[in-house]
Amino acid sequence: MSSARELEDALAAVASPDQARELRRFFKTGKGQYGAGDVFIGVRVPEVRQIAKRFDDLSPADLNELLDSAVHEHRFAALAVMVAQFRAASKAGDEGERERLVEFYLSAMRRGRINNWDLVDSSAEYILGEYLFDRPRDQLARLAKSGIVWQRRIAMLSTFAFIRRGDASTTLEVAEVLLEDPHDLIQKAVGWMLREVGKKVDRDLLVGFIETNAKRMSRVTLSYATEHFEHSERVYYRSLN
Repeated sequence: MSSARELEDALAAVASPDQARELRRFFKTGKGQYGAGDVFIGVRVPEVRQIAKRFDDLSPADLNELLDSAVHEHRFAALAVMVAQFRAASKAGDEGERERLVEFYLSAMRRGRINNWDLVDSSAEYILGEYLFDRPRDQLARLAKSGIVWQRRIAMLSTFAFIRRGDASTTLEVAEVLLEDPHDLIQKAVGWMLREVGKKVDRDLLVGFIETNAKRMSRVTLSYATEHFEHSERVYYRSLN
């Protein structure tokens, strides 16, 4: 069986100080920024994913070690492994393992280990969203009201799993809770998911939602939501804002 240390060594072998400096800037790790204090060793996402594929047999203890690491790439790799394990459990019809992985994911979330937008975006829909598709989704509404930005983003991004199956109901419910959120990472997430509702589910649903809620939407959210509209339509909806 693979170990957390082996995965860490594999990442260290391809790490680049130059990339680390670039990633620290990109993920806003400066004082007062959303990623303040996060540590990068300099491995880009495609490389992390490729390495993580070799470690899909990591134990819960090893995954916890990675999730609790100060190094961003370690946490990303752990989540990539968890997504792979969840997909394997789904393919095998192992509901017990799926439930265990969801609880494991939520535990990591609660202790603040899923703490940047890429960590959320690469995992929320594939674990929590997939699990909740045919189950009660009340916890997403609760997460949307959290004081922690990453939990709110998890609530919004988890609904992407429903959108992909043609169900926009929870996306619109969570979006309404978050429409006046002051954080730009939430404004962008809401706009992105609304845009996907229009593209993948029903454009009229998106239009109706915008016409009802335009005055409550930030310019960022509205811009993302209408990104694929004609220019004249975008101008019109901005006039409602």
